[in-house]
Amino acid sequence: MRYLSFLHNGHASYGCIVDGSVADLARRSGIADLASYIAANFNRLGSEKGLRPDFALDEIRYLPVIPNPSKVLCIATNYYEPQKDIADSPEYPLLFSRFAASQTGHDEPLPKPDVSDKFDYEGELAVIIGRTGRRIAESNALSHVAGYACFNDGSVRDWQKHSTQFTPGKNFARTAGFGPWMVSSDELSDPTGLALTTRVNGEVRQSNNTSRLIFSIPWLISYVSQFTVLEAGDVIVTGTPSGFGSSRNPPLFLNVGDVVEVEIERVGTLRNSVASERTVWK
Repeated sequence: MRYLSFLHNGHASYGCIVDGSVADLARRSGIADLASYIAANFNRLGSEKGLRPDFALDEIRYLPVIPNPSKVLCIATNYYEPQKDIADSPEYPLLFSRFAASQTGHDEPLPKPDVSDKFDYEGELAVIIGRTGRRIAESNALSHVAGYACFNDGSVRDWQKHSTQFTPGKNFARTAGFGPWMVSSDELSDPTGLALTTRVNGEVRQSNNTSRLIFSIPWLISYVSQFTVLEAGDVIVTGTPSGFGSSRNPPLFLNVGDVVEVEIERVGTLRNSVASERTVWK
């Protein structure tokens, strides 16, 4: 089942895709948001298949899959590349956090910050946690997953590198695409072996497979849960392969009018256009 958060006639809601249309779960359940719905219905996700749709997809505006996560924890570069020696892999991942306000939905504009000409893209697989856990065993980690979504970890590179801490460059408002929806783990039980492709204006810029993650998704869930309590709606963004703009020679950063697509096999395609910050915030 595919779950999403959205605006309909200016009203924020969430639901699931039924027969190519949207069934409004908030109206039916009385539960405030998708994260809370996941927490309350974790063991029943996927049971909504028989619902009658309420409106068409072209009647909504997409919100980030989880608009109000308690935590968005991101992993820096996390793929074995053809030119990378496995022996050179780090012992532990480099982690950083994003704030909820740094996210935007599918088909929404990514505002290119006026203070930088180094706006970059990073296609990634996002993991949405479905139930609370602390010090989760790696062998049991996937039983805490509600589902998976596409993520574009939009990065303002010069601000990211003002210091050794990534926070400024990763948290400009609405610079990360998250969507279009979450594919629930009853439909995608194993996130290994998924092809990931990022395109800019139709040109393939990133291409790899989740079978080549340095730190696997179960390992990441277990590791993160050693230092924080994972809760329903928390998001772990699992890292990006090479090919992002700043990794190229010469660098290829995003410009106003560019269209970025992150496609992940069996999950979907997230699409965002780049807009002037002044246009988005007018």
